Amino acid sequence: MTTSGDLLIDAFDRVRQNVHEVVDGLSPEALAVRIDEGANSIAWLVWHLTRIQDDHLADAAGTDEVWIAQNWTGRFELPFSRHATGYGHSPKDVAAVGGVTGEALVEYHDAVHEQTVSYIRTLEDADYARVVDRTWTPAVTLGVRLVSVISDDLQHVGQAAFIRGWLLRP
Repeated sequence: MTTSGDLLIDAFDRVRQNVHEVVDGLSPEALAVRIDEGANSIAWLVWHLTRIQDDHLADAAGTDEVWIAQNWTGRFELPFSRHATGYGHSPKDVAAVGGVTGEALVEYHDAVHEQTVSYIRTLEDADYARVVDRTWTPAVTLGVRLVSVISDDLQHVGQAAFIRGWLLRP
């Protein structure tokens, strides 16, 4: 029997697979390419989607963010607050995510994915109705938050895949 958790894990697994595919074989220079001055790069998109997943899941689970707990801030050495997720970033901020390797992006994403899946495996269907954010109307439940993260992740990894296709076209 497939559970709600199984479906969510399948969705997060698909995000992970796409993250791996989109950065595969690209140099830090290619990952930092922006189609124009106002556009996001693959590096920024993958970093951002992973930071949002990390931030939102850690908040919902009541755990530390992988970014901070495992010192990814030191590994990436980005010029932002350690709590930055990319939300509200300017084109100048996007441009600052340069020199990041595909390996680092994938390793960070895999660490967040592992924490995400471990957390989802602890949940029962009744847990998805728990309110995790009252700043919205209506208040956001855990189930809605997880679907929102998946949706955001898939949109951003799709944008990154578009840029990859643009970069590698003949």
